[in-house]
Amino acid sequence: MSATADSRRRVRVAPANPEAAAALRSWARQSDSLLDVAELDLSHADLSGLDLAVGLLTGTVLRGARLVGTDLYRAHMEGAVLEGADLSRACLTKAILDEADLRDAVLVAASLGSAELYGVDARAASFRGARLNGASFLDARLEGADLTGASVLETSLKAVLDDRTRVEGLTGTVFGPARLEGSGPPHELAGPALEKWLNSRGAAVQVLDSRPAHRTGARADRASGNVHHRPLPPAGSPSTTPTSTSSAR
Repeated sequence: MSATADSRRRVRVAPANPEAAAALRSWARQSDSLLDVAELDLSHADLSGLDLAVGLLTGTVLRGARLVGTDLYRAHMEGAVLEGADLSRACLTKAILDEADLRDAVLVAASLGSAELYGVDARAASFRGARLNGASFLDARLEGADLTGASVLETSLKAVLDDRTRVEGLTGTVFGPARLEGSGPPHELAGPALEKWLNSRGAAVQVLDSRPAHRTGARADRASGNVHHRPLPPAGSPSTTPTSTSSAR
């Protein structure tokens, strides 16, 4: 392996879980292998700067982990637990994060272009300065999330928002409708109403009239090939789930 390849596979802090640590060591020894740590516990590991593109992290527990500047291009992260993880400047372009737990995660200046975020729980997550162009926040939870200075372009924002959701400096175009929770009864915001709500809070966003084709809340089960539908949980319920360096390939 070249020195460059070595540096992109050098784990800074290994997880405490022996099986997860062994999987990372095996991956690091093989320059042409893709990472497979599905369902393993990598809590509090430091994977900053690693090349995990197209990796299999389905159901992986990364609670409190550091993935600063990590390349997760097209990574499979369905159901991953990223609560409190630091993904600042990470590349999550075209990553699949359906039903992932991103509560309190830090995604400052991260790239999530065309990422799939169906059913993601991103309450109190920070997307400050993130690039969210083409991302699909479908049935996502963004109560208390910070989107200050983020960019959106034809981004699907069919998400739950509340008065704690920060959107100052959010710029670009989105598709709705969103759902507003908080004081008073929950209600849907679409079109001009959603645009007014966002821009009255410091955004400069245009809400588009129609939405491009997407999966409309269906997710493929990779193991069985079946398609499952899961409704958005009530806003008061707890979560149910247990950058970069790369250009587009």
